[in-house]
Amino acid sequence: MDGQHPSQSRSDTTCYRHPDRETGIRCTRCERPICPDCMISAAVGYQCPECVRPGSGTGHRPGAEQPRTLAGGKVAADTWLVTKILLGLNLAVFVAVLALGTSFSNEMLLFGRAVTERFGPVEGVAEGQWYRLLTSAFTHQEIWHIGMNMLVLYMVGPRLEAALGRGRYLALYLLSALGGSVLTYVVAAPYEASLGASGAIFGLFGAVAVLVRRLRYDMRPILILLGVNLVFTFTLPNIAWEAHLGGLAAGAVIAYAMVHAPRERRALVQYGTCAAVLVVEVAAVVLRTVSLTG
Repeated sequence: MDGQHPSQSRSDTTCYRHPDRETGIRCTRCERPICPDCMISAAVGYQCPECVRPGSGTGHRPGAEQPRTLAGGKVAADTWLVTKILLGLNLAVFVAVLALGTSFSNEMLLFGRAVTERFGPVEGVAEGQWYRLLTSAFTHQEIWHIGMNMLVLYMVGPRLEAALGRGRYLALYLLSALGGSVLTYVVAAPYEASLGASGAIFGLFGAVAVLVRRLRYDMRPILILLGVNLVFTFTLPNIAWEAHLGGLAAGAVIAYAMVHAPRERRALVQYGTCAAVLVVEVAAVVLRTVSLTG
């Protein structure tokens, strides 16, 4: 930590402004302990009076040009713009699938290597159609499927977007979606088709768990929610469990780097972790493609 911090001489369990008051809450931006009288509600968690004061920056960097989120992203006036765009894209693709039928949806599905039409060519990711790894994550065919996924995105997305910032949140979403697709491609039979945003949604679940732990909130609600969804994953038929686990793992790893990166190396750790996850995903796709095509 750079420089002398006002709370360094005080206990980590007492408010930095009221040293006679015990507290377990910390400012989500500067991490100083704050009591109920000092807590100011934010999009995610609470902030101290100094961090919300105009021109205060993050509390650690007086004079910073713009306030930052917990993960170091820029604080935006619209804290769920990216979430609205993602919701719109998923809904637009769903309407297109209903309007254009199977010919369109077949072009969006994820599968390794198969013939989709009689006397048709061999298609799939192994045949160079890598775009399926991402397009399938925006494709749904059943109303209940898109309804459940979009409900979770609507409920969880804005919170994460506010905590991470737009760019970091979008990276988390897309790399989680890709992680789910990659594990499905690697593990599932090449002729089995899958679709849906579940990989990205489970990535958000993993990120929420990491964020809740980082803010020292009660972990039980998110663990129960995650546990229930994992039970459904392995008990209901026609569920691509690979997408769920792949997205969950990618989301948790990326979120951990986002919210635990040291301030002095924040960008390096965050972007480096995203790049590393992407490299692993690409390498897995290459190896699987080689095994399928020989």
